[in-house]
Amino acid sequence: MKNIIPPFDWRALLVTKEVDSVGDDFVLLENLFLSPALDHPIKLDVSVSIICKSGTMEGSINLKQFSTKAPCLLVIVADQILQYEKISEDFSGLFTIMSKRFTDDLFINIHERFPIKHSISENPWIPLSEEELTSMTEYYNILQKTVRMKENPHRIEIVKNLARAFFYGTGYQYHKIPVGKIKSKNDIFLEKFLDFVQTNYKEHRGLEFYADKLCLTPKYLSKVIRDTSGSSANEWIDNYVILDARALLKSTNMTIQQISDELNFPSQSFFGKYFKRHVGVSPKEYRKK
Repeated sequence: MKNIIPPFDWRALLVTKEVDSVGDDFVLLENLFLSPALDHPIKLDVSVSIICKSGTMEGSINLKQFSTKAPCLLVIVADQILQYEKISEDFSGLFTIMSKRFTDDLFINIHERFPIKHSISENPWIPLSEEELTSMTEYYNILQKTVRMKENPHRIEIVKNLARAFFYGTGYQYHKIPVGKIKSKNDIFLEKFLDFVQTNYKEHRGLEFYADKLCLTPKYLSKVIRDTSGSSANEWIDNYVILDARALLKSTNMTIQQISDELNFPSQSFFGKYFKRHVGVSPKEYRKK
């Protein structure tokens, strides 16, 4: 059985609506309908680029809040956890959906020159001028025409090269974002801590691991994180674990045992008690809500 990732259940859209696609690796959708709000996080199994032409959207990606206003570009990378809270009635956009297989092939060389993924994680959306919106829309139209050239045996390679050029362009956009004020030492510690947590929360939920990574004592790290963010280090770790658990319960058909194993809990029972302590209901009850 396939995992289903709402609201971007684009595999179903391939059957029920006219879309432009190369298999299920590269899909173009115009004005995909999004429900006004989503009351649970979802873990995406694809990368999504949205050229927002009108309207606004608010939500969070991997616990980082975002609030967009068109014209802008919003990019969500595969395996990130999305929760959007508000979307205006006049929202419209051009969606590009790419499988992991497609982006892995695409970024073999790009990562050596542009740390795009990190930049996107830090700044998932960027404002666009009217001129930049026009340029991106024209580029989207070129991609659309290329995808429709089904008789061309080199279609997928042309699409990859066009997509690669697009990300070179967006890489420039992301990297020209002003740095702003100089970060304090504590801000840098917080940033590094959250990067480590995002990468390691499935295997390591103890503070000692992260303190060792940052060459700090657990006590000092705990103080720095609370003073800088307003939340304790343990709360941040728990938030990532629970966010992933909620997303897996709502946006996949994995069993509770499989989710427990995925998050490296010693047993389903232990996972259930941990989840209920933080969410207030059992994993089974949460899934049924």
